[in-house]
Amino acid sequence: MPATPPSSAPNPAVAVLLAAGAGRRLGRGPKALLDHRGHPLVEHVVGVLLDGGCGTVVVVLGAEAERVRAAAALDAPGVRVVVNAGWTAGMASSLRAGVSAALEARAGEAPACLVVAHVDQPGVTSDDVARLLGAHRAGRVTASRWAGAPQVDDVRPRWAHPLVLDAGLAGPAAASATGDAGARAFLRAHPELVDVVVHPGDGRDVDIEADLDLLT
Repeated sequence: MPATPPSSAPNPAVAVLLAAGAGRRLGRGPKALLDHRGHPLVEHVVGVLLDGGCGTVVVVLGAEAERVRAAAALDAPGVRVVVNAGWTAGMASSLRAGVSAALEARAGEAPACLVVAHVDQPGVTSDDVARLLGAHRAGRVTASRWAGAPQVDDVRPRWAHPLVLDAGLAGPAAASATGDAGARAFLRAHPELVDVVVHPGDGRDVDIEADLDLLT
């Protein structure tokens, strides 16, 4: 993970990195600890978020949290670790824990926006994160769309991660989340607030054995 210092911009974005899952479907333990070019995957994604313009990254751990903390270099400038004891309830509980910590992460200075990212997307680059932040407008949500990803249909837009939430919307978005759906319910309820940035690539996550090529 690059030793990137927090941004000096006033109230820079704070990232919430969801890294609490056990990776049961893949069957190789927590995805945070998957090897990515000689380092735990969580280190790589933290570095991408910092290099992309986030001033702080709140890493939400859950499954085998102590093992992850011992193996990954997360004691770095701009990184804060939060352990979600209720991670087995699903992604929504980790989103709420991360958002709550992120809104306090600047020592009382509210961030302008929050970037929500998943640890199992190693293909996301710092350029992708910077593109999202550059397009984001106050009071809105900026979601990713991946040019190479299959589209569902014209009626249901394919919003994907990472996404940027205005700080004033982050709390309601997290509160509306249930199970493993994350902020999906909030986005569907307020499509008029959502802007989309299209990235190259397909935005795949590491979910099954066939996806392990993403780590090479």
